[in-house]
Amino acid sequence: MQASRPEARPTMRTHDVDQELVDAATEVARTRCRGDRHTMAAAARAADGRIVTGVNAYHFTGGPCAELVVVGTAAAQGAYDLKTIVAVGDRDRGVVPPCGRCRQALLDYFPALEVVVATPDGLRAVPVSGLLPHTYVWADHQLDAPSQS
Repeated sequence: MQASRPEARPTMRTHDVDQELVDAATEVARTRCRGDRHTMAAAARAADGRIVTGVNAYHFTGGPCAELVVVGTAAAQGAYDLKTIVAVGDRDRGVVPPCGRCRQALLDYFPALEVVVATPDGLRAVPVSGLLPHTYVWADHQLDAPSQS
């Protein structure tokens, strides 16, 4: 009889979770998300330690997600280097991973960003590049100068 082998799990480097950041996003989701226009909150930690928060602006045309609102809000406050981000759903939905569009934008803006996600083992902070296997980095595919015909 063959011994059963444990199921292989993909390896992804994880880090301790910034609980203050999760709490900030959770509080914004609880107190500021109302109705169907604002259903997600996000919080990001800037390199200088500040926490920047925002909520999505849902619209049938695909308004901005909470993570992208935070990127713009951070820039408006002079925080151009975000280290960690988390999104939380309203109505006690907890931590929600970024959508594909946000994953790509976050990777392009902040390649070293950590993203807090829910896993079967609890919350984990993972590299944004780990959320996009075989990533496409927009900057890597731009021409340095226009071609001459």
